[in-house]
Amino acid sequence: MAVSKRQIEERKMRQERILAGALEVFKAKGLESTTMEEIAEESGFGKATLYYYFHSKEEVFSAILENGWKMLWSNLEPVISDSTSPRQNFVQVLLKTAETIYSHPGLFGFLFNAPKQITFEVEPWKKYQNRIYTTLQCLLEDGVKIGEFPNINPKLLFKAMGGLFMGLVL
Repeated sequence: MAVSKRQIEERKMRQERILAGALEVFKAKGLESTTMEEIAEESGFGKATLYYYFHSKEEVFSAILENGWKMLWSNLEPVISDSTSPRQNFVQVLLKTAETIYSHPGLFGFLFNAPKQITFEVEPWKKYQNRIYTTLQCLLEDGVKIGEFPNINPKLLFKAMGGLFMGLVL
């Protein structure tokens, strides 16, 4: 039996509601103290529904991280593909990142802090995170080469600018 478009949309909405509820519980209690029952309750579903979509709280946690990083990458991709100078492109990426963060502050505050606390066997969000970080670092490297940025090690420049940016935005 084929699944209708409406059923697919309803499943997506349920999954989004679960992730939104889980985000609130994780922010309040952390991964270790959170239970699947609390996630289900916060999401407005029974545990059976929650387990239909996710097998564990770690899987829910991972899905939040993956969705957040994927959203950020999707928002940055058009800006990154712009062919302006490295400096202009870098600034536009920072502005778009700030805009995205401001549109979902709870998610991104969680996103930028949570991965430091926990390690997972599988980290599907890393592919988006790495694309963003690598792209920013390459823009800095290109900018240093043509004199648009100070002649400083691009990795150190990236860390310094990233820390300053996060401090200002979050």
